[in-house]
Amino acid sequence: MLLHEAVDNLNIQPNGTYVDATLGGGGHTSLILSHLQNGHLYSFDQDREAIEYNQQHLQTAIQSGRLTLIEDNFRHLKAALAKQHVSSIDGIVYDLGVSSPQFDESNRGFSYQHDAELDMRMNQEQKLSAKTIVNEWPYEDLVRILYRYGEEKFAKSIARNIERTRQHQPITTTFQLVDVIKEAIPARARRHGGHPAKKSFQAIRIAVNDELGALEESLEQALALLNPGGRISVITFQSLEDRLVKTMFREKSSLPELPPGLPIIPKEQQPDFKLVNKKPIEPSQEELAVNHRAHSAKLRVIEKIK
Repeated sequence: MLLHEAVDNLNIQPNGTYVDATLGGGGHTSLILSHLQNGHLYSFDQDREAIEYNQQHLQTAIQSGRLTLIEDNFRHLKAALAKQHVSSIDGIVYDLGVSSPQFDESNRGFSYQHDAELDMRMNQEQKLSAKTIVNEWPYEDLVRILYRYGEEKFAKSIARNIERTRQHQPITTTFQLVDVIKEAIPARARRHGGHPAKKSFQAIRIAVNDELGALEESLEQALALLNPGGRISVITFQSLEDRLVKTMFREKSSLPELPPGLPIIPKEQQPDFKLVNKKPIEPSQEELAVNHRAHSAKLRVIEKIK
C-alpha cells in the first residue's frame, strides 16, 4: 500500500545509497532495486523469518553486490550502517505496518482474529512478550499503555478485568485476551467502531516492541545521515505514529523563532529540510478497493536541502 508513491517520492538516483528500514516481504526493496544501477541498498529487519525469506527471494541482487540485508532493529540504523562503512545515505523508506505474514501467521500472536499463544514479538530473540505484559505488568502500567498507545477509552475497565482474570489463571492465548477485553467493554460500545479488541492489541504490540521509541530514535539518525537532496518516506498506519512523524518533520523544516520585522532571513537560520508534501499522501480509491489494510495509511516525505 502506497508502495509506488513511497519509492517514487525518494527521487532515486541510480548510483545512490539507499535504505529500506522495514524489509518485511521485500516489496519496497524490490522496487528500489529496480531503480538502481551501480547504487546500493541496505535493507533492515529484526525478524529473522523476513531476513531468511528475502535471502532466497532476492538472492540475485545480494550476489550482484547491490543489496545487503541487515538483521537488526532500525533504531540501530547509524551503528549498523557504520559497520558497513556507510556514513551518509541518499534516501530511506519506512513502512510501519506490521507485515502481512506476521499478522497472518497465527503462531505469532499479533492478531485478535486467530487463536494463538500471546506473543507479538517482532524480534523473536527478545524476552518481553505480550504474555509478560498481560500477566505481570501492574494495573497502572496496563492503563497507561492501553490509553496512550491504543487510545482506548475503556482502558481502566479493561486493565481491571485483566488483573481480576489473571489472579485465577494466566491469560496465555489471544482468544483468552479477546474475551477478557470484550467482558470489560459495555455491550452498546462493542457494537460500534470495529473489533472491540483492536485498540488493546495495538497498544500491547506497540509496548512489546517499543515501536514509538524505536521510530523516534531511528528518524533522528536518518535525518542526520541524509545527503543534500536526500529524502525520507514514511508510511504510517495509526495516529500515534503519524503524529510523531508529522511533529518531527515539521520541527526540522520550520524556521526558528526570529525577531519580528526581519526583512531577510539569514542563510544560517534557514531550515536544512523541506516538506515534500504539506499534507500526507493517502491511498487511491483503487488501492482501497483491493486492500482493506490501506484505509489508515498515510505517507509523509521530507528532503534535506543543504
